[in-house]
Amino acid sequence: MKVGFDNEKYLRIQSEHIKERIAQFGDKLYLEFGGKLYDDHHASRVLPGFQPDSKLRMLMQLKDDVEIVIVISAEDIEHNKVRGDLDITYDKDVLRLKEVFTERGLYVSSVVITQFNGQSSAVLFRERLERIGEVKVYYHYLIEGYPTNVELIDSDAGFGKNDYVETTRPLVVVTAPGPGSGKMAVCLSQLYNDNRRGLKAGYAKFETFPIWNIPLKHPVNLAYEAATADLNDVNMIDHFHLEAYGKTAVNYNRDIEIFPVLNAIFEGIYGESPYKSPTDMGVNMTGFCISDDEVCCEASKQEIIRRYYTALCNMTDGKSDDHEVNKLVLLMKQMKLTTANRPCTVAAYERKLRSGTPSAAIELADGTLITADTSPLLGPSAALLLSATKHLAGIDHEVKLIPQEMIVPIQMMKTSMLHGNNPRLHTDEVLVALAVLSQKDENCRRALDTLPKLDGCQVHATVMLSEVDRKIFKKLGCGLTFDPVKK
Repeated sequence: MKVGFDNEKYLRIQSEHIKERIAQFGDKLYLEFGGKLYDDHHASRVLPGFQPDSKLRMLMQLKDDVEIVIVISAEDIEHNKVRGDLDITYDKDVLRLKEVFTERGLYVSSVVITQFNGQSSAVLFRERLERIGEVKVYYHYLIEGYPTNVELIDSDAGFGKNDYVETTRPLVVVTAPGPGSGKMAVCLSQLYNDNRRGLKAGYAKFETFPIWNIPLKHPVNLAYEAATADLNDVNMIDHFHLEAYGKTAVNYNRDIEIFPVLNAIFEGIYGESPYKSPTDMGVNMTGFCISDDEVCCEASKQEIIRRYYTALCNMTDGKSDDHEVNKLVLLMKQMKLTTANRPCTVAAYERKLRSGTPSAAIELADGTLITADTSPLLGPSAALLLSATKHLAGIDHEVKLIPQEMIVPIQMMKTSMLHGNNPRLHTDEVLVALAVLSQKDENCRRALDTLPKLDGCQVHATVMLSEVDRKIFKKLGCGLTFDPVKK
């Protein structure tokens, strides 16, 4: 994989910049972490070289000064909101995040349940957390007219009625399973209640995207718009920053729209605002660590195409309407992109034309394209996985890694005993068979040994894949797309 991002530089200068911001405010800094703190796969896809856990590793350099507060909305608990990339509910993700952070040696001090209005599911979740122990749990309440009713917000009947979150370290990282959880409100509430207690504290925001110091229409920033097409986020020039400093900076619509309100809240707490623009509030140093702009541009273009296919399939599944698709189409037109810019897609279509059956293709790290189609024994994904591993292991294509006499009994079990409709082997079944055979078959062992080389490779299928196949490609680190065509 070509690298376009200097991860080590990022870890160094990002932690240094956060230290500088803590010093600016004195006793304490509440740092709102937008996006994903632990597993930022979007960043790793559009900035090749960026590790999904880079932000967590960066915080490890500040470990003795950091505590983490996890925020979740009572409404999201009540409605069983699901994190799309992991397919788990937000309340379960709170537990997952707490475990991940703790295992890394970071201190998780508390969980804040926001927008609390007596929801029974939120009460049960609090009781569950308290039974587990180790973290304190607090309620923050609905405030009528938030965020525009500044007079009420900056009062004992607003932020003043929230539980005060006890913190002990200079850097308080406020994170959440997803957007809309109330991270900013928690930070602002703490500023208000700290100020009442005579404590100095400040607020800053950590958003990886959009990157403020690269052009508005840079592919990396447009890839962020593609990633948030369902939220209708739009990148914009921060006109507050331009007016204050005469310098162009990129931000996004929600932060720019809310800034006057934030300024008013800051003025209500402190008598003045510490910031002149939404960009001022940020501490993101990502843009300074792009080492190869061309690599990042190409990676971002591929991400936009992948997002387009995902949106098409979501619409086909009834998970969304055409709004998201239309926005992505416009982005692609802006960038003069089509699906033909994705080599594995072109290769999969060509294979389908030749075979007349659903097909799949993979683009390997060196640009080699491997294709496969549907057979009576294997689905296109399973066949593709076998063909790719044989190529990487230097095994002749005609060699059958899994003998037919082994496949047929598995098919019989799937259809006759488990009452399945599709007898063909999926990717997970093929991998299990290879693992069993590898104990005595050298070719199977060599094929299995090549699996790590699939990390970062691009895959396209001309048919919607089963959930099993999707998960296997994801676990292998492949960028997967498929047509919105049901089998």
